Order: sequence, then C-alpha cells, then structure tokens
Amino acid sequence: MSGDPTTQELESFRGQVRDWLAHNAPKPPRFKLPDSFMEVGTDEQFNYLRDWQQRAYQAGYIGMSWPKAYGGGGLPQVFQHVVNSEMARARVPFMVNLIGLFWAGPTILKLGTEEQKKRYVPKILSAEEIWCQGFSEPENGSDLANAQMTALREGDEYVLNGTKIWTSLGAYAHHMILLARTDKSGPTKYHGLSFFLAPMRVPRVETTPIRKMTGEHGFTETRFDDARVPASCLLGEVGQGWSVALTTLAFERGAEGGQAGGLAMVPLQVSQVVELAKQVQRDGRPAIEDPIVRDQLVRFAMEERGLELSQYRMRKPTLTQPRPFAVPMMSKLVMSELRRRLCAFAVSLQGEAGQLYVGDPDAHADGNWQRGYMNAFSATIGGGTSQIQMNILGERVLGLAKG
Repeated sequence: MSGDPTTQELESFRGQVRDWLAHNAPKPPRFKLPDSFMEVGTDEQFNYLRDWQQRAYQAGYIGMSWPKAYGGGGLPQVFQHVVNSEMARARVPFMVNLIGLFWAGPTILKLGTEEQKKRYVPKILSAEEIWCQGFSEPENGSDLANAQMTALREGDEYVLNGTKIWTSLGAYAHHMILLARTDKSGPTKYHGLSFFLAPMRVPRVETTPIRKMTGEHGFTETRFDDARVPASCLLGEVGQGWSVALTTLAFERGAEGGQAGGLAMVPLQVSQVVELAKQVQRDGRPAIEDPIVRDQLVRFAMEERGLELSQYRMRKPTLTQPRPFAVPMMSKLVMSELRRRLCAFAVSLQGEAGQLYVGDPDAHADGNWQRGYMNAFSATIGGGTSQIQMNILGERVLGLAKG
C-alpha cells in the first residue's frame, strides 16, 4: 500500500480484525495466566502464549509495519495501532516474545547488519526464537552503565563472564540482548561497553529461577562462566554498546515507535474496578454507592482517558510542540504507576478480604487483584525505576539541572 490509508480503509480493516479476534481469540485456559511476560513461569503458560503469538502472526497481525524482507507486513504503522487497540478491547493475552517484538527486534532493524536482520527478525515475529534481556547485574541494579560482565575476544568468538539478574523469560530464551565490558581502560564507565545478541543455549550458560513474592517464578539469574559466543553476534561497534543500549531503552520506554505490536500485558481497565466496586460491600452496602469510592473511580477514569488520547496526540506533530518527546517519554512512567495504583485501590475495596491470596477459597476472584498488585511493581522497576523516569523527564524534557 502506498500513501496513508483513508479513514474508510482503516475502519474496514478494523472490522476485519474485530471479526478475526471474535473467532480466533484463545479460550481461557484451565490454569492461571501471568499478567505479563515478566511472570511466565511454567511450561503450560509459555506454550499457551507462544501458540497465541504464532497464530496472530500467521494471520498477519504482528509485525505489520516491519519490512517484508524480514517477515513483516510492510504496511503503515497505523494498521498495527488498529490491531493493538482491538486486542486491548477484546482483552486477549499478551505476546510472549515481547522483548523480541518490542526491544530487540526494533534495535536490530535500526542498527543491525543485513545478515543480522535476516538471521534474527523473522524468528522473533514467529516466536520460533524467544528473547530475554541482560542489562541488570546483582551489584549494579539501575546503574546500567556500571555493568561488570566481561567479553574478551578470542579469534572468532567472545568469552563472556559474569552474572545478569531479573532475567524475564530467561528459562525459555534462545537469545539475550546484553551489555558486557570489552575494555576496562576507558575514561568513564560509559566507555568500553559492547552490545551482544548472545545465544543462551551454549555451554556454560546457566539460569536459576527466582521465586517472587507472588510465589511465581517469572525471573531468573543468568550466569556466564567462560561462555563462548560468535563474534558475529556483536551489535554495533566494539566499545559503542552504551549508545546501542540507549536505543533499546528508547524502545522499551516507549520514547521511540516501531514495535511489532500485540499487547505487552494483560489489559487492565477502570471498568473492571467499577465492576468490583459493585460486587464488594462497604458498611453493608455496595462499595460503588460510597461517594468517596465513586470520586476516586472518576479520577482513575479521567487518567485512563487521558492516556488513551495521549497515544493519538503523540502521533500528531502539531499537537506535541514545543516538547515533541514529552508524551512518549512519560508513557512508561504514567502507565505503570496507574496500573499499580488501580490494583492497590481494588485490593483496598475488599476490606479484610484484601489480605487473602490466590488459592484461598474465600478470596475474591481467587486473589487476582492481590496478585496483580504485587506484579504491578515489576513494571515500575524494569526499564528504569519510576524515580529514574522522573529524573529523565526533568532533565531531558523540562531541561532541569541534574540533582
């Protein structure tokens, strides 16, 4: 298709997507699904979600704007926006290979060689190969530039030594995007870092599941002990890994578009909390009748609508002046914090029952809101904590001095 699609073409396409989802959305499984890719901890969860991504891709609804040469649809990005919005409306599951679809794939498309694009991108879309991220380390946390994992060149290989932590999908991944130090003699910690598309299924790479406060195992600790990877998996130039990582973070935080599409996590809408408020009691009456509860729900609804409109606004240059990057850069912070506060409010509505958890026969909705609240913190930490996001907005959007 050449040029921008007309409103009529988009509405016709929306109808097709809505009809396909009505007939092809996966049926609820007998087991509990995770809230996001950061909670996938069992084989049955993984296989169910992988099958869903493969079906959505085969139908042409994933990677719609990515080049056809690498397995994409070659269409304007607006078609993918339509699919994403309809998936959210239908509340279908998220895409399990999210790190590949949202971060690794776009980075490879922007900075990779032709060989790397052909090698990795099609299998990201099809979920044939799963990706994870190796940024955080046990002793560094949010200080990403202080990564201590080493990568030493030996012939046509690099030898990796070090540990990465909080590795989402680490137990299932075929590849990891990671930062490693190839030179320790640089003048600052930002020098000497290199960015790798490292294979996970090679000797001397070991993953250990991490049990979270929810009782689930969505993360792993990943250790590289003289693990050898091909030199061809280096992305960008040696020692220029920090600039590559910043590109990845721009995709991760929503500051740059071009992701392959699908949902990033189980949709959560204010309307669901409204329904909860109708079901639970406060002082012997439905909580929805409490004026304070209604007032808070209206405030949440206004925030939710503001976020929806912001997604449209950020695609209109005339509406984003004089700070064109403000809306996309704040999206991750605002959405993750809203989700956390929504879940906290939903738990508080349950009164004493809010103390009950998944598996308790007296827990409301099997403790899903309590589980959701605890899981919500992962999104406020991954990709830069909320506090770091606020600093970034203050310095790079508002032009404030560094504290």
